[in-house]
Amino acid sequence: MRPTTHTELTFSQKYDDVHARKYFEKHQRGFWRRLNTWREVGMARRALRLAGRPKSVLDLPCGTGRFWNLLAEEPGRKIYAADLNPEMFETGLKLRPPSLTGRIETFQASAFSIPRPGDFVECVFSIRLLHHIDKSEDRLAILREFKRVTSSTIVLSLWIDGNYRAMLQKRRLVRPRPGHDRFVTARSAIEREFGECGLSLVGRVDFLKYYSMWAAYVLKK
Repeated sequence: MRPTTHTELTFSQKYDDVHARKYFEKHQRGFWRRLNTWREVGMARRALRLAGRPKSVLDLPCGTGRFWNLLAEEPGRKIYAADLNPEMFETGLKLRPPSLTGRIETFQASAFSIPRPGDFVECVFSIRLLHHIDKSEDRLAILREFKRVTSSTIVLSLWIDGNYRAMLQKRRLVRPRPGHDRFVTARSAIEREFGECGLSLVGRVDFLKYYSMWAAYVLKK
């Protein structure tokens, strides 16, 4: 049974074993996808440094473990990985090397309701989630849950405005397509929401400054 969530997010319900395998393979295929992954991993690495090289990290949603190698770069780091869809992390555990997966402790969780106590982990690491969340109240609910379980920092990524790609996105999507589940959030709005949750901004790492919508924020509890 899946955990009860704050809201039903259509995109989060599509991953069975077949979809999980396709998701894993997608990021291994093609020059541009590999280049994008390399750059995104670099962005996340810089964000983790800003977070103080945390000794324990919760990767949520972890997917099939695209960032596990990065998280394992820190010797002795305890790595937890959670996803609403167990098929995702189970696929990662099957297809990634045992030398890596032996360091990963997995469990099922929604970002709205994490079945762990307060201050459970030093850092919540959440890449490629919030750009799916259009409603401010849903983002606030997620941020408050992240704040509850972290003892120190949060690293998260999303699409923000104030760049060339966001300008193009706005022109193309005057009215979102039916089923559209990726959204650009105003930088002023998300940073205001951080404050509403009592989170302070440590720093921001841009994927490609002034061009890309992707940005990783580092927040302090």
